Amino acid sequence: MLNSAAAFRIRWRIFSFLFGFGFLAYIQQKTITVAADPMMPALGLSQQQISFIEQAFVIGYAIFQMPGGVLGQRFGARLTFVVIGLVAFAATIATPIVPAFLSGTGLFAALYGAQLVLGLSQGAIFPVSAGVFEAWFPPKRWAFVQGFQTMGLNFGLALTPPLIVTLSLWLGWRQALIWSSMPTLALIALWAWYGRNTPREHPSMSAQELEEIGDPPKAHSSITLRQLLALVANRNVLLLFFSYMCMNYTFYLLSNWVFLYLIQERHFSALDSSWLAVAPPLAAAVGAGLGGVLTSLLAQRFGNRWGYRIVPLGAMTSAALLLLLAVNALNPYFALTALSLCFLAVELTEGAFWGAAMMVGEGDSMAVCGFMNTGGNLGGIIGLPIVGYFTGRHNWHTAFFIGAGFAIVSAASWLAVRLSGSPASATAELAPQAVSA
Repeated sequence: MLNSAAAFRIRWRIFSFLFGFGFLAYIQQKTITVAADPMMPALGLSQQQISFIEQAFVIGYAIFQMPGGVLGQRFGARLTFVVIGLVAFAATIATPIVPAFLSGTGLFAALYGAQLVLGLSQGAIFPVSAGVFEAWFPPKRWAFVQGFQTMGLNFGLALTPPLIVTLSLWLGWRQALIWSSMPTLALIALWAWYGRNTPREHPSMSAQELEEIGDPPKAHSSITLRQLLALVANRNVLLLFFSYMCMNYTFYLLSNWVFLYLIQERHFSALDSSWLAVAPPLAAAVGAGLGGVLTSLLAQRFGNRWGYRIVPLGAMTSAALLLLLAVNALNPYFALTALSLCFLAVELTEGAFWGAAMMVGEGDSMAVCGFMNTGGNLGGIIGLPIVGYFTGRHNWHTAFFIGAGFAIVSAASWLAVRLSGSPASATAELAPQAVSA
Protein backbone atom coordinates (compact mmCIF):
# COMPACT_ATOMS: atom_id res chain seq x y z
CA MET A 1 0.00 0.00 0.00
CA LEU A 2 0.99 3.67 -0.19
CA ASN A 3 3.05 5.34 2.51
CA SER A 4 2.08 8.78 3.80
CA ALA A 5 4.90 10.56 1.97
CA ALA A 6 4.15 9.03 -1.42
CA ALA A 7 0.48 9.99 -1.11
CA PHE A 8 1.41 13.65 -1.63
CA ARG A 9 3.74 13.17 -4.57
CA ILE A 10 3.05 15.04 -7.80
CA ARG A 11 2.20 11.78 -9.53
CA TRP A 12 -0.73 11.28 -7.18
CA ARG A 13 -1.99 14.77 -7.93
CA ILE A 14 -1.84 13.91 -11.63
CA PHE A 15 -3.68 10.69 -10.81
CA SER A 16 -6.43 12.68 -9.05
CA PHE A 17 -7.14 14.52 -12.31
CA LEU A 18 -7.50 11.24 -14.21
CA PHE A 19 -9.72 9.91 -11.43
CA GLY A 20 -11.86 13.04 -11.90
CA PHE A 21 -12.03 12.67 -15.68
CA GLY A 22 -13.28 9.09 -15.28
CA PHE A 23 -15.78 10.11 -12.60
CA LEU A 24 -17.32 12.96 -14.62
CA ALA A 25 -17.19 11.03 -17.90
CA TYR A 26 -19.44 8.36 -16.44
CA ILE A 27 -21.91 10.93 -15.17
CA GLN A 28 -22.04 12.34 -18.72
CA GLN A 29 -22.42 8.86 -20.22
CA LYS A 30 -25.11 7.53 -17.92
CA THR A 31 -27.40 10.55 -17.47
CA ILE A 32 -29.49 9.49 -20.45
CA THR A 33 -30.01 5.98 -19.05
CA VAL A 34 -31.53 7.51 -15.89
CA ALA A 35 -33.37 10.30 -17.67
CA ALA A 36 -34.87 7.74 -20.09
CA ASP A 37 -37.86 7.15 -17.82
CA PRO A 38 -39.23 10.74 -18.11
CA MET A 39 -37.74 11.27 -21.59
CA MET A 40 -39.67 8.46 -23.29
CA PRO A 41 -43.19 9.79 -22.64
CA ALA A 42 -42.14 13.45 -22.96
CA LEU A 43 -40.44 12.98 -26.35
CA GLY A 44 -42.49 10.10 -27.71
CA LEU A 45 -39.58 7.64 -27.73
CA SER A 46 -39.82 3.87 -27.29
CA GLN A 47 -37.50 1.75 -25.14
CA GLN A 48 -36.02 0.27 -28.31
CA GLN A 49 -35.23 3.81 -29.58
CA ILE A 50 -33.57 4.63 -26.26
CA SER A 51 -31.42 1.52 -26.65
CA PHE A 52 -30.36 2.69 -30.13
CA ILE A 53 -29.51 6.16 -28.76
CA GLU A 54 -27.43 4.56 -26.02
CA GLN A 55 -25.83 2.32 -28.65
CA ALA A 56 -24.81 5.44 -30.63
CA PHE A 57 -22.62 6.49 -27.72
CA VAL A 58 -20.98 3.08 -27.59
CA ILE A 59 -20.39 3.07 -31.37
CA GLY A 60 -18.64 6.45 -31.21
CA TYR A 61 -16.78 5.40 -28.07
CA ALA A 62 -15.56 2.21 -29.74
CA ILE A 63 -14.59 3.90 -33.02
CA PHE A 64 -12.31 6.44 -31.37
CA GLN A 65 -10.55 4.20 -28.84
CA MET A 66 -7.48 3.34 -30.89
CA PRO A 67 -7.37 6.59 -32.93
CA GLY A 68 -7.71 8.47 -29.64
CA GLY A 69 -4.80 6.56 -28.19
CA VAL A 70 -2.66 7.25 -31.27
CA LEU A 71 -3.52 10.98 -31.14
CA GLY A 72 -2.77 10.99 -27.41
CA GLN A 73 0.68 9.55 -28.11
CA ARG A 74 1.23 12.19 -30.81
CA PHE A 75 -0.04 15.34 -29.07
CA GLY A 76 0.33 14.40 -25.42
CA ALA A 77 -2.19 13.94 -22.65
CA ARG A 78 -2.30 17.58 -21.59
CA LEU A 79 -3.74 18.92 -24.86
CA THR A 80 -5.76 15.79 -25.60
CA PHE A 81 -7.77 15.95 -22.37
CA VAL A 82 -8.59 19.63 -22.91
CA VAL A 83 -9.88 19.08 -26.45
CA ILE A 84 -11.90 15.92 -25.80
CA GLY A 85 -13.27 17.37 -22.57
CA LEU A 86 -14.68 20.46 -24.30
CA VAL A 87 -16.23 18.42 -27.12
CA ALA A 88 -17.81 16.02 -24.61
CA PHE A 89 -19.30 18.94 -22.68
CA ALA A 90 -20.87 20.37 -25.84
CA ALA A 91 -22.31 16.99 -26.83
CA THR A 92 -23.74 16.41 -23.35
CA ILE A 93 -25.68 19.67 -23.15
CA ALA A 94 -26.94 19.19 -26.72
CA THR A 95 -29.16 16.30 -25.53
CA PRO A 96 -31.46 18.45 -23.34
CA ILE A 97 -31.36 21.43 -25.73
CA VAL A 98 -32.33 19.90 -29.10
CA PRO A 99 -35.88 18.84 -28.02
CA ALA A 100 -36.74 22.55 -27.88
CA PHE A 101 -36.19 22.78 -31.65
CA LEU A 102 -36.93 19.32 -33.08
CA SER A 103 -39.45 16.52 -32.81
CA GLY A 104 -40.17 13.13 -34.37
CA THR A 105 -37.54 11.63 -36.66
CA GLY A 106 -35.44 14.81 -36.63
CA LEU A 107 -35.28 14.72 -32.83
CA PHE A 108 -34.30 11.04 -32.77
CA ALA A 109 -31.54 11.71 -35.32
CA ALA A 110 -30.24 14.67 -33.30
CA LEU A 111 -30.19 12.73 -30.03
CA TYR A 112 -28.47 9.86 -31.81
CA GLY A 113 -25.88 12.26 -33.24
CA ALA A 114 -25.25 13.93 -29.86
CA GLN A 115 -24.58 10.57 -28.22
CA LEU A 116 -22.36 9.52 -31.13
CA VAL A 117 -20.23 12.68 -30.73
CA LEU A 118 -20.12 12.19 -26.94
CA GLY A 119 -18.80 8.68 -27.53
CA LEU A 120 -16.21 9.87 -30.03
CA SER A 121 -14.99 12.59 -27.66
CA GLN A 122 -14.70 10.27 -24.67
CA GLY A 123 -13.11 7.41 -26.59
CA ALA A 124 -9.59 8.62 -25.83
CA ILE A 125 -10.02 9.09 -22.06
CA PHE A 126 -8.90 5.70 -20.80
CA PRO A 127 -6.31 4.86 -23.49
CA VAL A 128 -4.63 8.23 -22.87
CA SER A 129 -4.91 7.68 -19.12
CA ALA A 130 -2.98 4.42 -19.58
CA GLY A 131 -0.17 6.37 -21.25
CA VAL A 132 -0.13 8.85 -18.37
CA PHE A 133 0.11 6.01 -15.85
CA GLU A 134 2.91 4.44 -17.88
CA ALA A 135 4.88 7.70 -17.74
CA TRP A 136 4.14 8.66 -14.14
CA PHE A 137 4.18 5.32 -12.26
CA PRO A 138 6.54 2.33 -12.07
CA PRO A 139 5.28 -0.95 -13.62
CA LYS A 140 4.47 -2.53 -10.25
CA ARG A 141 1.80 0.18 -9.75
CA TRP A 142 0.11 -0.07 -13.17
CA ALA A 143 -2.66 -2.53 -12.21
CA PHE A 144 -3.11 -0.65 -8.93
CA VAL A 145 -3.71 2.78 -10.47
CA GLN A 146 -5.85 1.34 -13.26
CA GLY A 147 -8.09 -0.29 -10.67
CA PHE A 148 -8.38 2.90 -8.64
CA GLN A 149 -9.19 5.03 -11.68
CA THR A 150 -11.99 2.57 -12.41
CA MET A 151 -13.24 3.28 -8.89
CA GLY A 152 -13.77 6.86 -10.05
CA LEU A 153 -15.96 5.95 -12.98
CA ASN A 154 -18.02 3.64 -10.78
CA PHE A 155 -18.49 6.40 -8.21
CA GLY A 156 -19.80 8.52 -11.09
CA LEU A 157 -22.06 5.66 -12.10
CA ALA A 158 -23.34 5.37 -8.51
CA LEU A 159 -24.00 9.09 -8.15
CA THR A 160 -25.86 9.49 -11.45
CA PRO A 161 -29.26 7.92 -10.58
CA PRO A 162 -29.98 9.89 -7.37
CA LEU A 163 -28.40 13.05 -8.80
CA ILE A 164 -30.41 13.05 -12.04
CA VAL A 165 -33.68 11.89 -10.44
CA THR A 166 -33.43 14.49 -7.66
CA LEU A 167 -32.52 17.32 -10.03
CA SER A 168 -35.28 16.20 -12.38
CA LEU A 169 -37.85 16.41 -9.60
CA TRP A 170 -36.68 19.92 -8.75
CA LEU A 171 -35.88 21.34 -12.17
CA GLY A 172 -37.02 18.89 -14.85
CA TRP A 173 -34.90 16.35 -16.70
CA ARG A 174 -33.48 18.86 -19.21
CA GLN A 175 -32.08 21.17 -16.53
CA ALA A 176 -30.82 18.13 -14.64
CA LEU A 177 -28.68 17.10 -17.61
CA ILE A 178 -27.35 20.63 -18.11
CA TRP A 179 -26.39 21.37 -14.49
CA SER A 180 -24.83 17.96 -13.90
CA SER A 181 -22.40 18.72 -16.78
CA MET A 182 -21.01 22.00 -15.40
CA PRO A 183 -18.25 20.62 -13.11
CA THR A 184 -16.51 19.28 -16.23
CA LEU A 185 -15.50 22.80 -17.26
CA ALA A 186 -13.72 23.42 -13.95
CA LEU A 187 -11.79 20.16 -14.19
CA ILE A 188 -10.68 20.92 -17.76
CA ALA A 189 -9.43 24.36 -16.75
CA LEU A 190 -7.46 23.01 -13.79
CA TRP A 191 -5.92 20.24 -15.89
CA ALA A 192 -4.87 22.72 -18.59
CA TRP A 193 -3.05 24.72 -15.90
CA TYR A 194 -1.49 21.92 -13.82
CA GLY A 195 -1.23 18.82 -16.01
CA ARG A 196 1.88 17.76 -17.89
CA ASN A 197 2.66 14.92 -20.29
CA THR A 198 5.67 13.52 -18.42
CA PRO A 199 7.18 13.93 -14.93
CA ARG A 200 10.26 15.74 -16.21
CA GLU A 201 8.06 18.46 -17.76
CA HIS A 202 6.43 19.35 -14.44
CA PRO A 203 8.07 22.32 -12.65
CA SER A 204 7.29 20.94 -9.17
CA MET A 205 8.89 17.51 -9.64
CA SER A 206 11.71 16.67 -7.26
CA ALA A 207 14.78 14.56 -8.00
CA GLN A 208 13.63 12.12 -5.31
CA GLU A 209 10.27 11.53 -6.99
CA LEU A 210 11.87 11.13 -10.40
CA GLU A 211 14.09 8.44 -8.89
CA GLU A 212 11.03 6.75 -7.35
CA ILE A 213 9.27 6.65 -10.72
CA GLY A 214 12.35 5.32 -12.46
CA ASP A 215 12.90 5.34 -16.19
CA PRO A 216 9.47 4.74 -17.76
CA PRO A 217 9.07 3.44 -21.32
CA LYS A 218 9.25 6.31 -23.78
CA ALA A 219 5.92 6.84 -25.52
CA HIS A 220 6.16 6.64 -29.31
CA SER A 221 4.90 10.00 -30.57
CA SER A 222 4.54 8.73 -34.13
CA ILE A 223 3.28 5.38 -35.29
CA THR A 224 2.84 4.03 -38.81
CA LEU A 225 -0.02 1.95 -40.20
CA ARG A 226 2.35 -1.00 -40.46
CA GLN A 227 3.21 -0.67 -36.78
CA LEU A 228 -0.48 -0.44 -35.88
CA LEU A 229 -1.19 -3.62 -37.82
CA ALA A 230 1.64 -5.36 -35.98
CA LEU A 231 0.13 -4.26 -32.67
CA VAL A 232 -3.32 -5.64 -33.43
CA ALA A 233 -1.86 -8.90 -34.82
CA ASN A 234 -0.15 -9.60 -31.50
CA ARG A 235 -1.56 -12.73 -29.86
CA ASN A 236 -1.95 -11.27 -26.38
CA VAL A 237 -3.53 -8.07 -27.71
CA LEU A 238 -6.13 -10.06 -29.66
CA LEU A 239 -6.96 -12.22 -26.65
CA LEU A 240 -7.35 -9.20 -24.39
CA PHE A 241 -9.56 -7.58 -27.05
CA PHE A 242 -11.81 -10.66 -27.22
CA SER A 243 -11.99 -11.28 -23.47
CA TYR A 244 -12.70 -7.62 -22.73
CA MET A 245 -15.44 -7.63 -25.37
CA CYS A 246 -17.17 -10.55 -23.66
CA MET A 247 -16.77 -9.03 -20.21
CA ASN A 248 -18.34 -5.79 -21.35
CA TYR A 249 -21.63 -7.37 -22.40
CA THR A 250 -22.06 -8.06 -18.67
CA PHE A 251 -20.71 -4.63 -17.73
CA TYR A 252 -23.15 -2.76 -19.98
CA LEU A 253 -26.03 -4.95 -18.82
CA LEU A 254 -25.30 -3.90 -15.24
CA SER A 255 -24.32 -0.27 -15.80
CA ASN A 256 -27.09 0.67 -18.25
CA TRP A 257 -30.09 -1.44 -17.35
CA VAL A 258 -30.24 -2.02 -13.58
CA PHE A 259 -32.23 1.19 -13.00
CA LEU A 260 -34.97 0.20 -15.45
CA TYR A 261 -34.81 -3.42 -14.26
CA LEU A 262 -35.67 -2.31 -10.73
CA ILE A 263 -38.62 -0.28 -12.02
CA GLN A 264 -40.01 -2.66 -14.64
CA GLU A 265 -39.24 -6.11 -13.25
CA ARG A 266 -38.96 -5.52 -9.50
CA HIS A 267 -41.65 -2.79 -9.41
CA PHE A 268 -39.85 -0.17 -7.32
CA SER A 269 -40.75 3.50 -7.80
CA ALA A 270 -38.42 5.73 -9.82
CA LEU A 271 -37.22 7.54 -6.70
CA ASP A 272 -36.65 4.30 -4.78
CA SER A 273 -34.89 2.79 -7.79
CA SER A 274 -32.62 5.82 -8.09
CA TRP A 275 -31.25 5.13 -4.62
CA LEU A 276 -31.30 1.34 -4.80
CA ALA A 277 -29.46 1.53 -8.14
CA VAL A 278 -26.55 3.13 -6.26
CA ALA A 279 -25.67 -0.22 -4.67
CA PRO A 280 -24.30 -2.08 -7.74
CA PRO A 281 -21.89 0.67 -8.90
CA LEU A 282 -20.71 1.30 -5.33
CA ALA A 283 -19.95 -2.40 -5.06
CA ALA A 284 -18.24 -2.14 -8.46
CA ALA A 285 -16.09 0.73 -7.19
CA VAL A 286 -14.95 -1.40 -4.26
CA GLY A 287 -14.27 -4.25 -6.67
CA ALA A 288 -12.21 -2.09 -9.02
CA GLY A 289 -9.94 -0.81 -6.26
CA LEU A 290 -9.62 -4.22 -4.64
CA GLY A 291 -8.94 -5.88 -7.99
CA GLY A 292 -6.09 -3.48 -8.73
CA VAL A 293 -4.48 -4.22 -5.36
CA LEU A 294 -4.96 -8.00 -5.67
CA THR A 295 -3.60 -8.15 -9.21
CA SER A 296 -0.49 -6.16 -8.24
CA LEU A 297 0.17 -8.43 -5.25
CA LEU A 298 -0.50 -11.65 -7.17
CA ALA A 299 1.75 -10.57 -10.06
CA GLN A 300 4.60 -9.86 -7.66
CA ARG A 301 4.02 -13.20 -5.92
CA PHE A 302 3.44 -15.49 -8.94
CA GLY A 303 4.78 -13.49 -11.89
CA ASN A 304 2.79 -11.79 -14.61
CA ARG A 305 1.38 -14.85 -16.38
CA TRP A 306 -0.58 -16.31 -13.44
CA GLY A 307 -0.66 -13.16 -11.35
CA TYR A 308 -2.77 -11.41 -13.98
CA ARG A 309 -4.94 -14.48 -14.75
CA ILE A 310 -6.14 -15.41 -11.30
CA VAL A 311 -8.53 -12.52 -10.66
CA PRO A 312 -10.33 -12.59 -14.06
CA LEU A 313 -10.71 -16.38 -13.95
CA GLY A 314 -12.37 -16.37 -10.54
CA ALA A 315 -14.24 -13.09 -10.87
CA MET A 316 -15.94 -13.62 -14.24
CA THR A 317 -16.99 -17.18 -13.32
CA SER A 318 -18.53 -15.79 -10.13
CA ALA A 319 -20.22 -13.01 -12.12
CA ALA A 320 -21.98 -15.58 -14.32
CA LEU A 321 -23.35 -17.45 -11.32
CA LEU A 322 -24.49 -14.24 -9.62
CA LEU A 323 -26.37 -13.09 -12.73
CA LEU A 324 -28.32 -16.34 -12.73
CA LEU A 325 -29.04 -15.99 -9.01
CA ALA A 326 -30.26 -12.42 -9.47
CA VAL A 327 -32.69 -13.03 -12.30
CA ASN A 328 -34.22 -16.10 -10.59
CA ALA A 329 -34.48 -14.57 -7.10
CA LEU A 330 -37.98 -14.28 -5.68
CA ASN A 331 -37.04 -11.54 -3.22
CA PRO A 332 -36.26 -8.22 -4.98
CA TYR A 333 -33.72 -7.20 -2.35
CA PHE A 334 -31.91 -10.53 -2.73
CA ALA A 335 -31.84 -9.89 -6.48
CA LEU A 336 -30.34 -6.43 -5.89
CA THR A 337 -27.70 -7.92 -3.58
CA ALA A 338 -26.77 -10.52 -6.21
CA LEU A 339 -26.53 -7.82 -8.91
CA SER A 340 -24.31 -5.71 -6.65
CA LEU A 341 -21.96 -8.63 -5.97
CA CYS A 342 -21.98 -9.44 -9.69
CA PHE A 343 -20.90 -5.90 -10.57
CA LEU A 344 -18.19 -6.10 -7.88
CA ALA A 345 -16.91 -9.31 -9.47
CA VAL A 346 -16.91 -7.84 -12.98
CA GLU A 347 -14.97 -4.76 -11.91
CA LEU A 348 -12.40 -6.80 -10.01
CA THR A 349 -10.94 -7.53 -13.45
CA GLU A 350 -10.28 -3.96 -14.64
CA GLY A 351 -6.81 -3.67 -13.13
CA ALA A 352 -5.83 -6.99 -14.71
CA PHE A 353 -7.12 -6.08 -18.18
CA TRP A 354 -5.59 -2.61 -18.35
CA GLY A 355 -2.39 -3.50 -16.52
CA ALA A 356 -1.86 -6.45 -18.87
CA ALA A 357 -2.42 -4.26 -21.93
CA MET A 358 0.19 -1.82 -20.61
CA MET A 359 2.63 -4.68 -19.98
CA VAL A 360 2.18 -5.93 -23.55
CA GLY A 361 2.36 -2.54 -25.22
CA GLU A 362 5.11 -0.55 -23.48
CA GLY A 363 5.75 2.64 -25.41
CA ASP A 364 2.50 2.06 -27.30
CA SER A 365 0.24 1.67 -24.27
CA MET A 366 -2.23 4.29 -25.49
CA ALA A 367 -2.71 2.53 -28.82
CA VAL A 368 -2.84 -1.00 -27.34
CA CYS A 369 -5.24 -0.01 -24.56
CA GLY A 370 -7.34 1.83 -27.13
CA PHE A 371 -7.58 -1.31 -29.25
CA MET A 372 -8.48 -3.45 -26.25
CA ASN A 373 -11.17 -0.99 -25.22
CA THR A 374 -12.52 -1.03 -28.77
CA GLY A 375 -13.26 -4.66 -28.07
CA GLY A 376 -14.78 -3.73 -24.75
CA ASN A 377 -17.19 -1.34 -26.38
CA LEU A 378 -17.96 -3.80 -29.13
CA GLY A 379 -19.44 -5.82 -26.27
CA GLY A 380 -21.74 -2.88 -25.59
CA ILE A 381 -22.58 -2.42 -29.27
CA ILE A 382 -23.58 -6.08 -29.46
CA GLY A 383 -25.28 -6.15 -26.09
CA LEU A 384 -27.36 -2.98 -25.87
CA PRO A 385 -29.80 -3.77 -28.70
CA ILE A 386 -30.04 -7.39 -27.52
CA VAL A 387 -30.94 -6.26 -24.00
CA GLY A 388 -33.26 -3.58 -25.39
CA TYR A 389 -35.06 -6.14 -27.57
CA PHE A 390 -35.65 -8.72 -24.85
CA THR A 391 -36.39 -6.28 -22.00
CA GLY A 392 -38.78 -4.33 -24.20
CA ARG A 393 -40.74 -7.60 -24.30
CA HIS A 394 -40.37 -8.09 -20.51
CA ASN A 395 -37.95 -10.97 -21.06
CA TRP A 396 -35.18 -10.02 -18.66
CA HIS A 397 -34.29 -13.68 -18.06
CA THR A 398 -32.91 -14.19 -21.57
CA ALA A 399 -30.83 -10.99 -21.43
CA PHE A 400 -29.29 -12.15 -18.13
CA PHE A 401 -28.65 -15.71 -19.36
CA ILE A 402 -26.77 -14.35 -22.38
CA GLY A 403 -24.72 -12.16 -20.01
CA ALA A 404 -23.75 -15.21 -17.96
CA GLY A 405 -22.54 -16.97 -21.11
CA PHE A 406 -20.39 -14.02 -22.15
CA ALA A 407 -18.88 -13.89 -18.64
CA ILE A 408 -17.79 -17.54 -18.81
CA VAL A 409 -16.17 -17.04 -22.23
CA SER A 410 -14.35 -13.94 -20.96
CA ALA A 411 -12.89 -15.91 -18.05
CA ALA A 412 -11.81 -18.85 -20.22
CA SER A 413 -9.96 -16.57 -22.65
CA TRP A 414 -7.48 -15.60 -19.95
CA LEU A 415 -6.07 -19.14 -19.94
CA ALA A 416 -4.48 -18.33 -23.31
CA VAL A 417 -3.03 -14.90 -22.33
CA ARG A 418 0.72 -15.27 -21.84
CA LEU A 419 2.53 -12.49 -20.03
CA SER A 420 6.13 -12.92 -18.95
CA GLY A 421 8.34 -11.58 -16.19
CA SER A 422 7.31 -9.64 -13.10
CA PRO A 423 5.81 -6.13 -12.95
CA ALA A 424 8.94 -4.73 -11.40
CA SER A 425 10.96 -5.71 -14.47
CA ALA A 426 8.37 -5.58 -17.22
CA THR A 427 9.64 -5.71 -20.77
CA ALA A 428 7.80 -5.05 -23.99
CA GLU A 429 6.24 -8.19 -25.44
CA LEU A 430 5.04 -6.83 -28.73
CA ALA A 431 8.23 -6.83 -30.74
CA PRO A 432 9.11 -10.54 -30.84
CA GLN A 433 5.50 -11.67 -31.28
CA ALA A 434 4.79 -9.06 -33.92
CA VAL A 435 7.71 -10.38 -35.98
CA SER A 436 6.46 -13.96 -35.77
CA ALA A 437 2.99 -12.80 -36.74
